[in-house]
Amino acid sequence: MKSEKIEIFDTTLRDGEQVPGCKLNTEQKLIIAGKLDELGVDVIEAGFPISSPGDFHSVSEISKLVKNAKVCGLTRANQKDIDAAAEALRFAKRPRIHTGIGTSDSHIRFKFNSNREDIIERASQAVKYAKTFVEDVEFYAEDAGRTDNDYLARVCEAAIKAGATVLNIPDTTGYCLPEEYGEKIKYLKENVSGIHRAILSCHCHNDLGMATANSISGVINGARQIECTINGLGERAGNTALEEVVMILRQHPYLQLYTDVKSRMLNPMSLLVSELMGMPVQPNKAIVGANAFAHSSGIHQDGVIKNRETYEIIDPAEVGVNASTIVLTARSGRSALAYRFKHIGFEVTKNELDFLYEEFLRVADRKKEVDNDDLSAIIEKVTRKIG
Repeated sequence: MKSEKIEIFDTTLRDGEQVPGCKLNTEQKLIIAGKLDELGVDVIEAGFPISSPGDFHSVSEISKLVKNAKVCGLTRANQKDIDAAAEALRFAKRPRIHTGIGTSDSHIRFKFNSNREDIIERASQAVKYAKTFVEDVEFYAEDAGRTDNDYLARVCEAAIKAGATVLNIPDTTGYCLPEEYGEKIKYLKENVSGIHRAILSCHCHNDLGMATANSISGVINGARQIECTINGLGERAGNTALEEVVMILRQHPYLQLYTDVKSRMLNPMSLLVSELMGMPVQPNKAIVGANAFAHSSGIHQDGVIKNRETYEIIDPAEVGVNASTIVLTARSGRSALAYRFKHIGFEVTKNELDFLYEEFLRVADRKKEVDNDDLSAIIEKVTRKIG
């Protein structure tokens, strides 16, 4: 079976920037956009042009900068929004307008005070209008996760007939289970007339911690684009994390799915976004967290020292991390202590290690972590004692 490409749609500069306190200026957005283009993402959602003059300007400037990726602007399903997006994207080499409307009964009733037939008409008209400006039009069915599949299929059919090239199926509230979301994608793949003319896209939120799992379930069931952000930034609990889906597909080649993302740039990219947005990455964050390749348990440390693959499924270098880290704590064993002594230039014998380990445990019980200065002091103290 031939491998199929999964397009990576990065929305760090749009959905990611909606995190409170993460607002970026145009200069910062340009830095991130340039690096995303180098990273190898297929689409950069540069912003929501109608939302403010500043966002319009940023989308326009990003459109001038980006050389390889498609540049996308978000709109609602109305002409004024679409006009703004088209104008902001006019310098883009590969422009995409991303337009759509809520499709769940909750959105139709409470958000739009409307009905199902009217929503289909509004969706169709928005796509048709966007199509007069650009060839590449993505349609989003907001709250698709809570939209019944029969109606969602009707909306998607109308969007395709109107000219949509991509169908975004958002789990806007992060409610779906992976099996449910995968079945939704599979249903659309099998029941939407003309589906071969459009790419199905996953846009999953992390309210219940399932954004990445849902996105992977989506592509297994036929979606060919994942919408995600660096570090999983986004509304509320965040979006699907780009670094996670990229490495899942890379580590599971039997899925026959791949991306063009340069994985060795993932850690530097994570650090850049974290710094510019002022949003720290939690230490236990998969792939790019400070502890992702750190080992403090003696059993784990011994295994990793003997062979990295005993406790690591990813070579740190693959994601731009220099090496695994052996962290010395009261849970560490003799092999880890000897390894760290060697790392700072001390070769110790087995007999010396027994004395050093006793002193190490006394220090480790007082401190959360034993550092290199502590190790030097331990060597000096024990040498005086046994010398």
